[in-house]
Amino acid sequence: MSDYIATIRPAVFADIDTLTSLLKILFSIEEDFVFNESHQRQGLEFMLDNERGCVLVAKVNDQVVGMCSGQITVSTAKGGPSLLVEDVIVHEGFRGQGIGRQLMEEVAEWGKKKGALRLQLLADRNNASALEFYKRLGWRTTELICLRNTF
Repeated sequence: MSDYIATIRPAVFADIDTLTSLLKILFSIEEDFVFNESHQRQGLEFMLDNERGCVLVAKVNDQVVGMCSGQITVSTAKGGPSLLVEDVIVHEGFRGQGIGRQLMEEVAEWGKKKGALRLQLLADRNNASALEFYKRLGWRTTELICLRNTF
């Protein structure tokens, strides 16, 4: 049972400062990303103004303590929509209380309503606690690796 009762709701533009702070924490954990406040703010603004995207916040006692985002993509493997989950972070003092699970359940529900046939995410291979968290939620690893390039 949780020590905290979290409320999960869609993020709004007024949350961007707090969400940017959470992304700073997340990007300090992940090897592949460098925090750039203007880029993260711009990305959040784009997500909040995009019907194929979802940003959720977890609030405890009127304080935003976590977030999760998702985007609908098309999966040729499944022959339809897929939900790409990103930016899963719960402030350190609130971890282990079921808040991350609540966020993941809510983003999955949003994806189902959008017709998603599967969920997928990328996780830092060196973030053992995140990998264990996803494993407890029933996620499994694949043989795929992520590659990227920039313009």
